Amino acid sequence: MNTSTLIPFLFILLFSAAKSNPVILSLRTKKIPSLALMKPPNKLLFHHNISLTVSLSVGTPPQNVSMVLDTGSELSWLLCSKPKFHPFASSSYSPILCTSPSCSSQARDLPIPPNCNSTSHLCQVSLSYADASSSSGTLATDLFRLGNSPSLPTIFGCISSSYSSSVEDSNTAGLLGMNRGALSFITQTSTRRFSYCISGRDSSGVLLLGDPSSTVPFSIPFNYTPLVEIALPLPYFDRVAYSVQLEGIRVGSVLLPIPKSVLVPDHTGAGQTMVDSGTQFSFLLGPAYDALRSEFSRQTRGFLKLLNEPDFVFQGAFDLCFRIPERGLIPRQIPPVVLMFRGAEVSVTEERLLYKVAGERRGLDAVWCFTFGNSDLVPLEAYVIGHHHQQNVWVEYDLDKSRVGFAPVRCDLASQKLGLHN
Repeated sequence: MNTSTLIPFLFILLFSAAKSNPVILSLRTKKIPSLALMKPPNKLLFHHNISLTVSLSVGTPPQNVSMVLDTGSELSWLLCSKPKFHPFASSSYSPILCTSPSCSSQARDLPIPPNCNSTSHLCQVSLSYADASSSSGTLATDLFRLGNSPSLPTIFGCISSSYSSSVEDSNTAGLLGMNRGALSFITQTSTRRFSYCISGRDSSGVLLLGDPSSTVPFSIPFNYTPLVEIALPLPYFDRVAYSVQLEGIRVGSVLLPIPKSVLVPDHTGAGQTMVDSGTQFSFLLGPAYDALRSEFSRQTRGFLKLLNEPDFVFQGAFDLCFRIPERGLIPRQIPPVVLMFRGAEVSVTEERLLYKVAGERRGLDAVWCFTFGNSDLVPLEAYVIGHHHQQNVWVEYDLDKSRVGFAPVRCDLASQKLGLHN
């Protein structure tokens, strides 16, 4: 399958801006080649990543672009080359000078600090690719528009180089940074509350920028967990991520014997737990992953057949895989995996626990892998809760109250109740 092919999966974006009426946009999932997604060094390596993307227009006159929605990244960026985004065709495009605060104080949270081009005196930014190479471009500003909402002046990285031929085949032009950093889209637009609900059953779903209680005509039973704040700069702690405290993991009714010390950040900041819409699956540090792998294997031994190929590791981090008949269904007796946070829980069930590996067959069997990965194999010094495990959970990011809310919701039915249809 061509990695730029759209997966038939459609979400609805409901955008509530101050002093404007809600605007409905489409939000899709795409299979995107790894080199198309430039990530800071602490992001994850995927050969093919299923990503949530939103369509918007940039510039004057407007140019339509598709951008990955990523709560784990700060700086929005666009590949500034035809046919992605042509900056010099936009009369509102403006590169940022080195003397601008946007190039210094506002850029304090970026993983790689900007530098000054001694010839042009423009602010240069660098971004890392998933394969550890990097590319640079110019920090700039232009007008971002979502549907018929007012245009929003937005600072972004205008990346000038084409870094992979596979990117040229992708319809994705860049990334929309949604974390809490000074240059994120959320911060620049003063959005203090946003949420989404991704369906695991069909192509429906909702993403809401604003207060659900003023827009959604039904109650959402949120349970909230506080954001973890560490004021002291630590080498492995991302201070602008949506970091929460993982307190335990259950498989079925069995609480895993994971020491509390393993689940909290250590003196270097390693061990934080991040909620990340820009990552597909979830990752656990070695000791927690080993305990989960062992207990899940024990409880499924009677009805899931292990692959038993020690050298087979899907996407470099998923080493628990099974053989399931090609025409068979995932057994319904698979126990849920419950992530226990301070004040909230997220239950991951059935089909969200296994992922079919494309192109891998063993006789009449397909290969399916457990969707929790080992952070130590990436390597990554953190726990990450990816969007695959957020399906059928309404997730809210409340910056005013420094908390993240989770509510079990049939997201397809929520879309129907809101009158949103594909």
